[in-house]
Amino acid sequence: MRLPPLLILPVFLFACADYEIKNLVKSDVDLVADEFITETRTAVRELVVKLYKRNPVQLQKNPGMTIEGRLAQLKVHLHQLDFPELNHKQGIDAMNLAFDPVFRGDRVFALVVGLGGMLREAYRYKPEVFFTDQLESEVLLTSARNVEVLLWKLKNTRKPDGEHYLITHEYRGVVDNLSFERLFGKIIILQEMMARIADDADDRTVTGAVHAVSKVFMPLPI
Repeated sequence: MRLPPLLILPVFLFACADYEIKNLVKSDVDLVADEFITETRTAVRELVVKLYKRNPVQLQKNPGMTIEGRLAQLKVHLHQLDFPELNHKQGIDAMNLAFDPVFRGDRVFALVVGLGGMLREAYRYKPEVFFTDQLESEVLLTSARNVEVLLWKLKNTRKPDGEHYLITHEYRGVVDNLSFERLFGKIIILQEMMARIADDADDRTVTGAVHAVSKVFMPLPI
């Protein structure tokens, strides 16, 4: 007995091990965006580990907390990153906490919650993208600029006693770890590339306004 064509197609698709039905409602740009979302979230998790290893005193501010516990907190929140211990501050507000001289909480957690939340906001808090979704190139590019500002702040912003708020590439005046710059550079490139892809998909031109050198975080133009 011959199967009707409409029955043959699902059988064929399910026979493909790597095929997912949801990809039927995804464009090529959507599939690329999914990969970029995964890469940025992976980079943030890697940053969590690296920052706590360089700044263990921050983790000790929450007795019993572990790096794995912090990673689990980020993972369980699929969309917005909203935590009472940061007074529910998100995005750039949470990142600014990491450099606030009166803040007594975990600066590493504030930084990664802010960074991770801002990157998620750039993708409209979606863990994956479908053809009905529209990404804004200006938003993505602004998020890249904010990562550049964050890197600048980590290098140059200091506490009243002259010490860095968080140790990254430099310790006691000696530059001994360039892996942070590489990791932040990866995130910046991902956001810039996705901005260009989204721009091409919309047939628009990304303005250069957000390229201006700045030492403050810029709200995403949403």
